[in-house]
This record gives sequence, C-alpha cells and structure tokens, in this order.
Amino acid sequence: MKIDSAVLHHLSMPLVSPFETSFGRETDRECVLIELRSEGLVGYGECVATRDPGYNYETTGTAMHILKDFVLPLILGVDVKDAADFQMRVSGIRGHHLAKAGVEMAIWDLLGKRSGKSLREMLGGVREKVEVGVSIGIQESAQGLVRTAADFIEQGYARVKIKIKPGRDVEDAVAVRNAFPNLRLQVDANSAYSMSDVPALKPLDKLNLLLIEQPLFEDDIWDHHKFQEQFETPVCLDESILSPRHARYAIEMNACRVINIKAGRLGGLSQGVMVHDLCLERSLPVWCGGMLETGIGRASNLALASLPNFVLPGDVSASDRYYARDITNERFVLNPDSTIDVPSGPGLGMTIDQEALKLFTLNELPIVASS
Repeated sequence: MKIDSAVLHHLSMPLVSPFETSFGRETDRECVLIELRSEGLVGYGECVATRDPGYNYETTGTAMHILKDFVLPLILGVDVKDAADFQMRVSGIRGHHLAKAGVEMAIWDLLGKRSGKSLREMLGGVREKVEVGVSIGIQESAQGLVRTAADFIEQGYARVKIKIKPGRDVEDAVAVRNAFPNLRLQVDANSAYSMSDVPALKPLDKLNLLLIEQPLFEDDIWDHHKFQEQFETPVCLDESILSPRHARYAIEMNACRVINIKAGRLGGLSQGVMVHDLCLERSLPVWCGGMLETGIGRASNLALASLPNFVLPGDVSASDRYYARDITNERFVLNPDSTIDVPSGPGLGMTIDQEALKLFTLNELPIVASS
C-alpha cells in the first residue's frame, strides 16, 4: 500500500464543559488529525497529544514537528504493508508514541477501506458494543462533584471515574460513594502522589472502589509495587505503561492488578493489542482509557475495547459528553445499558464533516513524498 501524500490538521475544539485533572484545566482540546492518501483512498488517524505537556512530554506542537520531519518522510512514497511494517520503519525514532500512534491509526483505516473490513474485525474484536463509563474532572466542590455525577448517572452511565489530587481526594470520593452506594466507582490521580501520601489515601480502601489509577510518578513502577502492597483496592497503571515491555515489568513486579490500555500512549493499536494479549495470558484485566478524542479516535478506542480481555468499562463516553459539534458526521450515543456500539463500516467506519474540520483547524500542513 503506497502512501502517496499526507495532510496534518492542527485542531482546537471547544469542550462542552471544562475538564480539570491534577495537571491542569482544559476548556478547548487541541489534537492533530492525520490524513493519509493511498491508491485513491483516504485514511484518518488522531494524534491525541494536546496543547500542554501535562499528560506526557508530547504536545500538538512537538507532534507536528516529529510527524512532518521524521515520521512521515519514512513512509511517504513507500509501500507500507501493515502496522508491523510501519512500526519497524519508525523504530529508530525514540519515544513520541502519540505521534506514531496517530499515523498507525490512519494506516489501519486505509487497510480496512481497501479490504472492506472494519477495524474491529482486523483487530480481532469479539463485541459489537462495549461497556463504557464517564470520567469526571475535578469540580469546584465535593457537592458539585456529586451533582455532576448524578447528572451522568441519570444519562445512563453505570460507571464513574473521578479525578483526584492532593486536597481533593478522599473527601470527594466519600461524598460520591455516600450518595451512590452501589455505583461502580474508581479514582484517577494522574501521578499526583508519592509514597509519603499513603496514610492520607488509605481511607480509599474502605469505599469499594473498582481501582485506584496511577497514584504515583509515571516512571516509577517499583514504588507502585510498594503502594499496591498496602492497599486492598486494585492499583491500575496508565502513564507508567509505555510498551508491552513495561506491562511485563509491572505484572512481574506485582505493581498493579489492572492495566489501562491507551493505543496513543503505547505507540499504536498494534502495541495495544500486544499488551491486551499479554494481560490476557497473565489473567490481568484491562480497560480502554480515553484522551477526550474526536469521533476518529473514539471509533478507534471502541474497536480496541471490543477485544475479549477488556472486561472493565472504558473511558469512551458518548460524543456529546465532550463536543457539541464533532469533526465526524457520525456521533456516538450511549445505549440504555451503558454501552456504545462499535463502528462496523470499513476501517474506522467514520466520515469527516469537512465544514467542521475547517472550522476547528488552526493550521493545515500538506506533505508529499520527496522526489
């Protein structure tokens, strides 16, 4: 499959409401939409890097640079056979997983459109709909958090994740648990704590949480082992798992009992499948994390979450959770059983709303193969 040309679209999209985590507050979400052309077909991928280096070191600015100057020159004008071939070609570029994953997603979209197969089929997914939950950012107060959670529960979400940080953790979680005793509830720290905070966090163990996500530094798998030893609640790793190798480290160290799989963080859907397969072999449950994706990235997440070991609800909420208007013509809707349907069309199964794409584009960069 010869890649003829590419276009990078640097987007900024207004969120329905601000989203705050331990590392910052977003009112608009930036990302990079990657458009690849091959044999008369167009494939789309989403690089989930955002404006600031909060989640990790990548930003939309660094992604545009790495994609333009390093990743795309390795595949433009070249016959790229599949995702494994792509990964081999970019293996000399250290890191920059979010950028690589966006291109790999577009390659999967092209492969599916060429073969007439959906991404779910190509990845080996077994579900036509997947169980999902909602992620709630830090609110102005514990009472405000309860009101927000109540609204999402009323909409039909059966699992709620709340963001926590020092000073906004146990009290918030207790308030939600007291209001909703039977709710499937989990908390996410985004690396906001250290081992010295364990005593202050111990009350979380009494709240019947599904999991505590990424409490410690993103590069410290060993301390997560020590943290997990002191908690009955399962620890889930997110930022710490950058590759199938990191997943193996975490499992062998008993650093967690659950892993959050994000294809972007791992460098591509193919790497996400590898972590899924490893965890399935080791009987460790996984779930699909979210990065406030557009309909393009959301379709990819749903296909990935259709694999058999995704046994916990993912952060793949309905389109209207984040965007009044998306860049795709198709919108994802929450089913009454707290699931969302996996797209069944070729590739990602999505089409672009070109008017919306133009509206949200900050910068557009066409790239062709060098002669």
